[in-house]
Amino acid sequence: MTATDGADLPEDTLDNGESRGISVLRNGIAVLRAFAVDEPLLGVSEIAAKVGLHKSTVSRILATLESEGLVDRDPSTRRFRLGLGVIAMAGPLLADLDVRRVAYPVLHDLSRLTGETSALMVWDGGEAVCVEQVPSSHQVKHTTPLGTRYNTAASSSVQVFLAQLEPFAVRSLLMKGAIDLPGLTEGTLDAYLVRLGDVADRGYATNYGETSLEEVGVAAPVFDHRGDAVAAVLLSAPRFRVSTDQLELLQGAVKRAAADITARLGGA
Repeated sequence: MTATDGADLPEDTLDNGESRGISVLRNGIAVLRAFAVDEPLLGVSEIAAKVGLHKSTVSRILATLESEGLVDRDPSTRRFRLGLGVIAMAGPLLADLDVRRVAYPVLHDLSRLTGETSALMVWDGGEAVCVEQVPSSHQVKHTTPLGTRYNTAASSSVQVFLAQLEPFAVRSLLMKGAIDLPGLTEGTLDAYLVRLGDVADRGYATNYGETSLEEVGVAAPVFDHRGDAVAAVLLSAPRFRVSTDQLELLQGAVKRAAADITARLGGA
């Protein structure tokens, strides 16, 4: 379905000022939506072909959008791109975006898909804190009360957050005892930093019975539109239910869920 020029609308619609105003608004929105990541620069003819409007109509719309800072014209090619005014309009939404609200439906789907408990974790200086949870439907399950804090180095959510920090900051937290790494020596610390590097490369962390022999945890980072790690998706399951093959499936599911929440937050 393409946008229509006012000249193509039925006569009774044109006589109605309100309907005509709505049509103009829809046409303007259609022009803005014509721009895409793979097509950031567009000419008048290209936009007209995309949205099904006359070139003269598109030119008038672009002139209005340009005056409001919603599109910019490239001086060398005379083609258009989205302007910074679009970001300014989205600012109040981005500021009010609650990661818990955005994440909940994704956590629900993750728990339903895997049959295990999903949770959303945030970082508070030196601890991972549970702020949302969808329990497993199984009778035997691992759940975490909201507000529970974790500072154990082997915890999958802790690994995810630490993997976003500079090695010096991680080393400082470990040396101060803020993060609990049993048998801390220079060698174990260096080995742990290597492990965090692997976590950053893979995009997820695993705790296979390291903090509790009966539990498996898989976590992946969630990023906001600035590229900051604002949360982590955590999936917890009894170890007896998770074989090596099943662990790979859980890792993939958690990573996809985190990427979904990241996309909803405008991240990449």
